[in-house]
Amino acid sequence: MYDERLAEFSRERLDGRPLPDDLRVLLVAQWEGRTDFAHLLDLEFFEAGELHPFLDTSYLSEQELADPEMQAVNAGVAEMARYVKLVAKGGKGWLGYWLHPDDPADGAWPLVELDTEFSFWGLSGRTLTEGAAAERAGYQDEPDERVAFAQLAAELAGLGLPLSTPDFDGLEEIGSAVAPEELMEQLTEAEREKRGLG
Repeated sequence: MYDERLAEFSRERLDGRPLPDDLRVLLVAQWEGRTDFAHLLDLEFFEAGELHPFLDTSYLSEQELADPEMQAVNAGVAEMARYVKLVAKGGKGWLGYWLHPDDPADGAWPLVELDTEFSFWGLSGRTLTEGAAAERAGYQDEPDERVAFAQLAAELAGLGLPLSTPDFDGLEEIGSAVAPEELMEQLTEAEREKRGLG
């Protein structure tokens, strides 16, 4: 029923890569108007045609857009959109995957969170659901995030979306050969040099 819409989401957000299973479940739930997962994970998935935050310059004035320093930053950030595959709003800003060609193509994708200042945060877990649940565990009424995570894991499993572990300390950290912050700095500096701003 949602096959074409899922395929479109994959093309627009993940360059046509196969959608992870949990992402499919979460997307369909949002499209069906179910709020159970969104309530637990504080995620709202991008709609078709919504700009990647790295490509959206609508908040800048004409004067800022004309500034060579800002142009260099915008160009470097736009290049980063090739690797930072954001799929949802939530957490500190947006969540998604870090898909750099220097990382192995098989296995779990590194999870990334981007805040509104364009700072990167790594998320624990092998899936977006695990990463979002780990993030949310720190914002529950339960002060112990390990207990809060286990409670979230149980609720998610009850909704048909089990995590690989209910143990907060057992969440896997998927690393990357290339650090997003370092690459963004390199790309921005390269754009500055192109404009003679070195």
